[in-house]
Amino acid sequence: MNANLNKVLMPTVIVLSLLLGASGMYVGMNVWSNGDVTPVIEQTDGDNGQESTDESYGEETPTPAILDENIEKFSTAFDLILDRYVEEVDSSKLLEGAISGMLETLDDPYSVYMDEVTAREFMESLDSSFEGIGAEVSMTNGKVTIVAPFRDSPAEDAGLRPNDQVIKVDGEDIEGLSLYEAVLKIRGEKGTVVTLTIERPGVNDLLEFDVVRDTIPIETVYSDLVEENGKKIGVIELRSFSENTAERFEEELLSFEEQGIDGLIIDVRGNPGGFLQSVEDIGDLIIPGGEPVVQIENRNGDRMRHISSLEDTRSYPIVGLINEGSASASEILAAALIEAGGYDVVGKTTFGKGTVQQTLRMDDGSEIKLTLYKWLTSAGNYINEVGVEPTVEVAQPEFFYVSPIVVNEGESLTEDVTSEHVRNAQIMLSGLGFDPGREDGYFSDETASAVREFQSDVGIDVTGDIDRDTAERLQTELVNVIQDREYDYQFKKAVELLVE
Repeated sequence: MNANLNKVLMPTVIVLSLLLGASGMYVGMNVWSNGDVTPVIEQTDGDNGQESTDESYGEETPTPAILDENIEKFSTAFDLILDRYVEEVDSSKLLEGAISGMLETLDDPYSVYMDEVTAREFMESLDSSFEGIGAEVSMTNGKVTIVAPFRDSPAEDAGLRPNDQVIKVDGEDIEGLSLYEAVLKIRGEKGTVVTLTIERPGVNDLLEFDVVRDTIPIETVYSDLVEENGKKIGVIELRSFSENTAERFEEELLSFEEQGIDGLIIDVRGNPGGFLQSVEDIGDLIIPGGEPVVQIENRNGDRMRHISSLEDTRSYPIVGLINEGSASASEILAAALIEAGGYDVVGKTTFGKGTVQQTLRMDDGSEIKLTLYKWLTSAGNYINEVGVEPTVEVAQPEFFYVSPIVVNEGESLTEDVTSEHVRNAQIMLSGLGFDPGREDGYFSDETASAVREFQSDVGIDVTGDIDRDTAERLQTELVNVIQDREYDYQFKKAVELLVE
């Protein structure tokens, strides 16, 4: 079983132009991170693409009589529909619909069917880069849901957030489409624009985002060295867990140690997951030897533990960073840091994806991505739909979470108007250093003064009203501020813990 588990292909995700998150796809999008909602950890079915079996589990095989009875019933229904339905039916679509229907009865957003074309596109997306919006998505309660936008991606720059639900793509309602069908509509060529209509929890109005697709590099490891109070702090940001992530992590870790770091920050915020093997290998580098990094449980409750092989515990303190967009493999690492390493983890409770998928290829080239296992934390906790709680909870400034302002072309928000969009503009202005006087949604004279000051500062028409151009510039400037560590309360807290 260990050998099979180590052949994890990708989290149950399709990467399109955005990386579809925890349930299985990338919209940006590439396919490869976990399928948790939406990151999910996915296994391949063996080197030759054929389904592998594991005799150690000994699941009971249905008797031929039961199989024959079920097949006969299915065949009868299939023939009835083909022969007698009021309109002519495509038999291949009927068959694929039956397969999809069986998977739907599992009530599992991570178990899905891909026809031959979709499966081929999925495999082609496993490259060093892809074109899309850079977000991971999943199917949750029948709606395409953003698990996490990639860091510095078009999706993040546009203002998409974890748990945003995609209602329309380019004005077309996508209700009833499969996750893969929706992803194919979202992905596209670099430089083209896709308009996503979003339903955001806690927001009454639907939001529209124009996202410019781009080439999304699949570089998963970024590092930085910062100094605070005379101490050197190494920072390793893991944006996903791909095949070479552990190798790159080790390179950066050893480089930091040569420079004599006094502490290490491992940042998996917004990381939707990826290869199980990668997170196990990283665990071997930082989790004390003899401690479990992760546990895998099958349908019978049998468990396999991956035990860290680290010989000498790192001589410096380590702090992790997590948020609502950390899923699957990210959650494995965060939980191991807390439970097995005794390290602090700062941020907000993670996404909550605790299952493992395997992609099983069928004879015609189509594939079924099927949930085969649960994964449990180092201490044996099942975090699906619960997430991993930080040891030190820290929220970002309010403007990190504010929704974009929706202003139609030719319209404006003006004085004496009261609305949720005005309140969002006031929060943005305040975050950018302009005093709106209030943040209750009433467009006051003080708010108009702040708008005029902002418009003058960025070099656009000074009117005091918020038209579409002003709204877009507010969003752009806010993204720049959010990416500045000066306002990153979670990062600051992590540094504080290391230099105490």
